[in-house]
Amino acid sequence: MITRRAFVQSSTAFFGLGLFACRSVPRPRRRAPGEEVRIAVVGVRSRGDAHVKGYWNVPNVNVVAICDVDRDVLAQRAAEYERAGHPVETFVDLRLLLERGDVDAISVATPNHLHALQAIWACQAGKDVYLEKPVSHNVWEGGQIVKAARKYRRVVLTGTQCRSSEGIAEAIEWIRAGNLGPIELARGLCYKPRQSIGKVDGPQEVPASVDYDLWTGPAPMRPLRRRSLHYDWHWVFDTGNGDVGNQGIHQMDIARWALGEKDLAPRVMSIGGRFGYDDDGDTPNTQIVLCDYEKAPLFFEVRGLPRDRAAQEASWNGNGMDRFRGASIGVVVQCRGGHLLVPNYDSAVAFDEHGREVARWQGASYHFAHFVDLVRSRRVEDSRADIREGHVSSALCHMGNVSHLLGRQADPGEVRESVRARGDLSESWQRMQAHLEANGVDLERTPAVLGPWLGLDPRSERFEEARANELLAREYRAPFVVPDEV
Repeated sequence: MITRRAFVQSSTAFFGLGLFACRSVPRPRRRAPGEEVRIAVVGVRSRGDAHVKGYWNVPNVNVVAICDVDRDVLAQRAAEYERAGHPVETFVDLRLLLERGDVDAISVATPNHLHALQAIWACQAGKDVYLEKPVSHNVWEGGQIVKAARKYRRVVLTGTQCRSSEGIAEAIEWIRAGNLGPIELARGLCYKPRQSIGKVDGPQEVPASVDYDLWTGPAPMRPLRRRSLHYDWHWVFDTGNGDVGNQGIHQMDIARWALGEKDLAPRVMSIGGRFGYDDDGDTPNTQIVLCDYEKAPLFFEVRGLPRDRAAQEASWNGNGMDRFRGASIGVVVQCRGGHLLVPNYDSAVAFDEHGREVARWQGASYHFAHFVDLVRSRRVEDSRADIREGHVSSALCHMGNVSHLLGRQADPGEVRESVRARGDLSESWQRMQAHLEANGVDLERTPAVLGPWLGLDPRSERFEEARANELLAREYRAPFVVPDEV
């Protein structure tokens, strides 16, 4: 339980430090190619641990500090790194870490709801940022990070490492040159096993080692109502964005990259729900999102259940998942004369209209090394995954979830009628329906949520409907407020 005293101390620490934007921010400068870059990693329980060890492989980079709101994790990692010959200073509160003048950049791997505020604070403090995907928890936050990065002239790189794959980049350039004819549709796939997170009957005890006030940050301060504080936050809208905004943003980003779209889609809709179990999650585990660009649509499909009941009973792993044209987690770009398959993070294969392989690409560079190169050069124009790219791809995920949150349950016949005029959408729905039936889901008894079509102005990044605009941002909990003016 967080006491009022603890909250006041946290707030006092914030205001005692002062707003970073109000102080003199160091002017960015170019660095010599071999000059040391000093990095701090924020959130080291899981993905951030990979960040730390990834930077160890980049020449002339020194991870000098780590930050985590879980003191047990912090102590465990610090001891591990010390044994490996990489001692670090430790921090529980990022705001104190950002006061260090000898830290050049931070590498953020915290829960989604913290990303925007932490990135903006870092920019205001004169630090560059490697920011894990999705870069934001909602549409508006992403735009605020872009503004902060530009205002303070900081490098902010999105952790969509597929952008550092030469193989994928060459394949996308090849199909956009028309080698398979015009692009008709891009489809991202996230068929990844997600078991129930369980269902509790009341508030759960937060681990004593966790500063829950800092962990909660901008989100509403609510009792913990799931078995695990860690990771399962992905499946609760207060802190996560479901799998479309978790694993799926990688594939959403590749699909948009292939289409050559630089802005948000002018229309979006969602069909989905949480099927197969009753647990404490509230994000869809099965979902279709249609981002309806004018030149060619972008579809995204989430499936967290295995291919059928037999696969459920055998094992919950990648081998038991559905596949679409050879991929469970990947991208399929349909062209008039064939299709491009991106089945992983570093390769692509092109097929003609008869399904015969016509070209293949492979290879990727190190995304962490690319970030360090940008920190040294200051050439944001060379960024493969600039924060603006991360914002747009993240926001497409959020747009789909806005449609879902504004949707209503509809029986299968009503969904079928609503999508009948769109052959591509109807085909996706039919496959989803068959998938759920194979898993024993009765859509008459547990209907899918049919989201409304939502129009959006890509320039202002605002919806046409007032109720949708209310979900572009959130109410922030003081003092963890993403600022209107960065």
